[in-house]
Amino acid sequence: MSKTAPLFPRFPDFVVEKRVIMFAMTKIVAAKVLDGYRAWLRFEDGTEGEVDLSAHAGKGVFAPWSDYTFFRRVAIGGKGRILTWPGELDFCSDALWLQVTGKQSEDLFANLRKRHPVHTHT
Repeated sequence: MSKTAPLFPRFPDFVVEKRVIMFAMTKIVAAKVLDGYRAWLRFEDGTEGEVDLSAHAGKGVFAPWSDYTFFRRVAIGGKGRILTWPGELDFCSDALWLQVTGKQSEDLFANLRKRHPVHTHT
């Protein structure tokens, strides 16, 4: 099943995609570029903090970040769902929220751990 209109009109962030109901955790409402390829973010749930994106600077699709002026051109896009730069470079708000809070997706969705346990090598 492909992505469709909202499943529940009162909850527009619920969508059906590949037979899985997905819910948008939170959206970015404010962003500010800091030194050292870091950004301060505030989310709609009131969570705020810094993300360090320096590990990506100048690598792969983020090669344009070699020019720090380009990195400073960050914007909030996708109705708050992405932090974006020109050329379709972006990070989803969910991943950034998890980084700011230090939580894992399994902490929020216990069913993920039950259905897909993490395998460890012993």
